[in-house]
Amino acid sequence: MAAPGPARLLRAAAASSRRWLFSASPATGTRPGRGSAAAAVRTARLFSVSAQAALSSEDKITVHFINRDGDKLTAKGKPGDSLLDVVVNNNLDIDGFGACEGTLACSTCHLIFEDHIFEKLDAITDEEMDMLDLAYGLTETSRLGCQICLKKLMDNMTVRVPEAVADARQSIDMSKNS
Repeated sequence: MAAPGPARLLRAAAASSRRWLFSASPATGTRPGRGSAAAAVRTARLFSVSAQAALSSEDKITVHFINRDGDKLTAKGKPGDSLLDVVVNNNLDIDGFGACEGTLACSTCHLIFEDHIFEKLDAITDEEMDMLDLAYGLTETSRLGCQICLKKLMDNMTVRVPEAVADARQSIDMSKNS
């Protein structure tokens, strides 16, 4: 049987320290604030918090966005988050990005990927292709950020936001009025 990995050991130690913290009782004389027991509680809390922080920072994926004005915005997300989630959760200043909130009803989260990343993305759906057809500045490596979920292989990737945005919902609304 293989030895458990460091992340598993940290989780087990953190869980064990939390059980110890909550099992102390005045009847046993191990109340916090009494000599070495208080020091043990502080150490256990610090270890528990630092173990959780280490685990969560290991799971984060860094994404660099080149905004319309050429500014580089860097943010982190968890595996499985969409690029739209990354922009929203990190409060990135990208005008009009994700206007339909990921419902695949606009093309405002249009992003342009580097070739080596684009080749590894999941297959595009017909619905995404329909929205991309309405996007401004479409390229061979264009995709909608609401449809691309983070994977470890994307760590430190750079995506470019097109120079302008076209909201497919406005195009559809205008065609209905004419």
